[in-house]
Amino acid sequence: MKTRQSNKPKGGVLAVISLLMIGSAAIRVGLEAGPALAKNPEPTVKQAKPEGMEKPGAQELLTELLRREAALEKREAAAIDKEKALEIAEQAIETRMVAMQAAEENLRETLAYAEKAAETDLTRLTDVYQSMKPKDAAALFETMDPGFAAGFLSRMPADAAAGVLAGISPEAAYTISVIMAGRNAAAPQE
Repeated sequence: MKTRQSNKPKGGVLAVISLLMIGSAAIRVGLEAGPALAKNPEPTVKQAKPEGMEKPGAQELLTELLRREAALEKREAAAIDKEKALEIAEQAIETRMVAMQAAEENLRETLAYAEKAAETDLTRLTDVYQSMKPKDAAALFETMDPGFAAGFLSRMPADAAAGVLAGISPEAAYTISVIMAGRNAAAPQE
């Protein structure tokens, strides 16, 4: 048996197509890479290109992309810095809030203590005026501011307050009585 051999040359058409493609690539690289590899990249005569027909080269695109990347990195760094600053400010605010709450609680305790001490002093002074002879207490209440005197008299038992009011001048007794009567007039009735 004889095998049939073809008379076609091996790889002829494929070789020609390959050579044409390689040649085309070499020409393109030569045309585009030539100016980049030249010693004097600035041409002495610039060719005017019509507007809108300019196409940026690969180097210009790369430069623009690098510029944008740098700008983005700068913005990102600024955003990170702002975020850190906000975290620090937030921590400072929290610390101040805790300090303010502690100071407020301390102030409440101090005010409660002062109020209790003032109430104790008023009670003691009222007891002193109440235990005085009405004639002596009346002489003292006559010289007091009417609002101040009304405060003490309203804290005294009715019989002790009546004895003091009976011993002062009628004008002073009237003024003190009006103040005592009007103290709770503005209070809600219901």
